[in-house]
Amino acid sequence: MTRAMIMKGYGPPDVLVAGEVEVGEPGPGQIRVAVKCAGVGPTDLEVRAGYLQAVYPLGPGAVLGFEAAGVVEAAGAGVDDVRPGDAVAVLLPELGAYAEQVLATYWVRKPESVSWADAAAFPASAEAAVRVLDQLGLAAGETLLLLGGAGSVGTIATQLAGARGAAVIAAVRPDDFAVVEKLGATPVAYGDGLADRVRAETDRVDAVMDAAGRGGLPDGLQLAGGPQRVITLSDPHAADLGVRLSSPVPDRIRPGLEAVMPMLASGALALRHRITAPLGDAAHIHRRLESRDIRDKVVLTI
Repeated sequence: MTRAMIMKGYGPPDVLVAGEVEVGEPGPGQIRVAVKCAGVGPTDLEVRAGYLQAVYPLGPGAVLGFEAAGVVEAAGAGVDDVRPGDAVAVLLPELGAYAEQVLATYWVRKPESVSWADAAAFPASAEAAVRVLDQLGLAAGETLLLLGGAGSVGTIATQLAGARGAAVIAAVRPDDFAVVEKLGATPVAYGDGLADRVRAETDRVDAVMDAAGRGGLPDGLQLAGGPQRVITLSDPHAADLGVRLSSPVPDRIRPGLEAVMPMLASGALALRHRITAPLGDAAHIHRRLESRDIRDKVVLTI
C-alpha cells in the first residue's frame, strides 16, 4: 500500500482526504515510480467536482493527477530505456499522480538540469501543446490565435509555435498582457469585441487553439473562416459549433514529451510560474484554485 490523497466521492475540495491505495508490480511496458512531485491541473478540479463523470467515471478511493516526476523503482517486461534509479517525468492519462507511488506507461527521462517540480509541472501541458499544434498543422509564416495564452498549456504552446516560425495572437486577461508579451505573443483581451481586437493586430488568422474553454470559439471560427483549423482542449460546446475536441493520442504521447524535455533542460522553454505545497494540502490547494486565490501552477511535493 502507498500513501495517497483519495476521493471519498465527487464533490467539493473536502472530498480529498488522506488514505492508501495499492500499487502493484508494473505490467508489460510499464514502470513503477516513487513520486517526488505531482502536478495539479485545472482538469483535476473538474474531475473531482463530477463535471467529467462521462469521461472519468471514478469510484470512491480514486486518486487524481495526470502528471508526476520521480524515480523508477521497477520496470515491466519490454521496458529497455529506463531502469530502477532513473529519474523520469510521467503522464498518467488515467490519473493517479497524487500518491507516493504510481504505475506509468508514458514517461520521459528527467535531465539533472530540470528540477523535480518543473518535471512534474510540464507533462500534461507539453503533450497537449505539441498535439494540438501538430493537429492544426501550424507552419512557419502562419498566424495562430491562442485562446488562453497565459495558462500552463498556452505558455508552452506560444513558445512552440514561435519556434516553428508562426506568429501568435494570445487572448488573455489584461493583467496577463505582460506575461504573454514576454513569451513572444501579441496580447488581446477576452470578451465582447474579441474578433475586432484580433483584426486590429493581424489581417489573417490561419488556425485557432482554444486552451481555455472560456467561450471564445465563436470569434475564433469567424476569424479562421470555419472549423477546419480550429481545435479546443476543453470547451463543452465544441460539438455544437462543429469544432474538434482534442484528446491524447496514445502513440504520440511519448514523442511529444521527448520533443519538449530537451527545450526545458536547456532553458529554451519557460513554464508558467508555479508554487509548491505538500501532498496533504491537496484539498486546500483545490479550494484556493477554485476561488482564484491563486492562479499559479501548483505542484504537490511528496
